[in-house]
Amino acid sequence: MVWSRGTRPDGARHGTARSQASRSDAARSGRWRVNTDPERVERDLTCLVLTLVELVRQLVERQCVRRMEQGDLSDEQIETLGLTLMRLEEAMAELCERFDLSPSDLNLDLGPLGTLLPMD
Repeated sequence: MVWSRGTRPDGARHGTARSQASRSDAARSGRWRVNTDPERVERDLTCLVLTLVELVRQLVERQCVRRMEQGDLSDEQIETLGLTLMRLEEAMAELCERFDLSPSDLNLDLGPLGTLLPMD
């Protein structure tokens, strides 16, 4: 996809007055398009999938921490979850390296809402 890091082909950022005006102009004229680069489709799809996996990984990690703090888990469960989460984090790092992606590449800009993944 041509759109990355919250920008569009016309240079406007999502959520700005310029992008909203361009969007309504495009909708009226019927020329609203998503431009894709065939050479980047695999990388973009990989980035999207890894972004979703990273989001789920972080949500599971937060849920585990919450349950641990509440005392809902046994020592054995805490050990198992900790080891599993560490391995998943390592696997994510390896996949990012394999596809030449950085953690910031996985963090989608949601415009006025901020970024998809929290900045740790």
